[in-house]
Amino acid sequence: MANVIEHVQRFQQGAEALDLRDTASLSSFSSTLDAISAPLASDVELRVSFGSDPSIYLTLRKLWRDLSHAQLTFWADEGDDDEDGEASSEDSEQQRAMKSACLSLARFTRNLVAAVPENQNRAYENEPEIRRLLHYYTSWSMAEDAHAVATARMLTQTLSNLVTGNDALLSSLWQTYLALPEDQVILLRLLAHPDSRIVLSTLIFMLNIIKDNETRITALCSNPIGIRLTVILLDTMTKSYDADEDTDAGRTFNYGYFIFAQIIEHGLVPQLYARLAMEGEVVTPHQTTLLKLTDSYLQSPSRERRDAIHEGLMPVLSEVFFALSQSARASISRSVAGDASAPPAELDVMLPKVCEALVLLTQCIVSVALVAEGPASDALGRRKYFAEARTAEIGMVESIVDLLRLLDAFLPRINFGKPVGQTATNGAPPPDSPGFFYLKRDLVRLLGVLVHRSRAVQDRVRECGGIQTVMNLCVVDERNPYLREHAIFTLHNLLEGNAANQALVDEIQPVREADENGVLKPVQVPLT
Repeated sequence: MANVIEHVQRFQQGAEALDLRDTASLSSFSSTLDAISAPLASDVELRVSFGSDPSIYLTLRKLWRDLSHAQLTFWADEGDDDEDGEASSEDSEQQRAMKSACLSLARFTRNLVAAVPENQNRAYENEPEIRRLLHYYTSWSMAEDAHAVATARMLTQTLSNLVTGNDALLSSLWQTYLALPEDQVILLRLLAHPDSRIVLSTLIFMLNIIKDNETRITALCSNPIGIRLTVILLDTMTKSYDADEDTDAGRTFNYGYFIFAQIIEHGLVPQLYARLAMEGEVVTPHQTTLLKLTDSYLQSPSRERRDAIHEGLMPVLSEVFFALSQSARASISRSVAGDASAPPAELDVMLPKVCEALVLLTQCIVSVALVAEGPASDALGRRKYFAEARTAEIGMVESIVDLLRLLDAFLPRINFGKPVGQTATNGAPPPDSPGFFYLKRDLVRLLGVLVHRSRAVQDRVRECGGIQTVMNLCVVDERNPYLREHAIFTLHNLLEGNAANQALVDEIQPVREADENGVLKPVQVPLT
């Protein structure tokens, strides 16, 4: 107890002696706070005892108000001096001392409130000053200042510790931030900061805010500020996707993934996907990134609430598949139907992006549908749901077959590094665009999943010419690894227990010829 009293006295004396206009006083204040902060960090009982003295919060409040006012006023004055070329070395020295004092006060507050709800409740009134200082220290002019970056890191951790684990404060802070004008939302600035450690701390902070709280997660996916946060977060994850896991950037990706896992688990992917749309765009880059994260989540080990998650995703996966498939089919039809030697009528630069999103979407549908192959019964009828999905014009099965047929005409096979056959690409993007990779493979795989042991779906594929299309895909294609294997498996599923399909294949096989490369010529199927 005597030790606690001694720490409180040192804190009060240090605060009383502080002169914000004097560099030596600022340095002495920083040293005093740092000496108290160290034991507070490691001793939760000391934090509880120290924080039980009401007088320290009055002092703490005054310190944050005075330091915030002095720092921001100094910034304004310094700007005036810089314009006149009159900034002195003494000003710079005092500014460094003020940054150190701010860092020390932030560290002290961070340690004082860590995991002690009562301390958090009493210190929370300082959040506006902490936020204003963070706004200052994350300005573009401070980005190259090592002292400012270090202070911003500490202020971010302080803000996080101030509310983490305290549900009432988390809700209060979240509501406040989502109601602020965009230029005042500090989380937006922190996520966009060039320092990876600041971004990482911010993601941990955000995860603590939304974790297992449906109200706060829903606000993230519906409130305009929440949508802006998700957009920046998706951009951040795209940049850190290939980072080593042991780096700050790698950990940034992991924590971003944890945030989106919360969104997926609470059934908010459909809502967020819709909010990420842009007028005139079939699919946006942010929607594609969201599909990547959803695909990754669905391929991860089985989780709790899997059935509920799948049930919530099935309608949006089906709806988006039809939209993207229709766009791709329309674009490719325009390309393969025209004269390849004629000037292009139009250039569909979006086609590779649409195809890239289709690959991800197809993988998501396969992941959901393949649950039906497990030992447990398919209570949700996942495969049946997708097999029977349709728009007013076309069913999913027929859409897959038509798109595969068009892709086979549009994209030459790649065998031993060289294209096999010709392609008609009137006004189309180059077929070697990464957006086209794996699309035929994943579509034929999905078709194989949907026809498995379903006589009705097998017959539908035959009736729309799908058997010939699948037979044409039983080839090696370096752009689509394992395309041949998946096509053969799909053909097996089409023939299993279906005499009509078997008879059709028997009719086709004898008349197929090999070309000069020893590759079977394709079965001729009219393009529709």
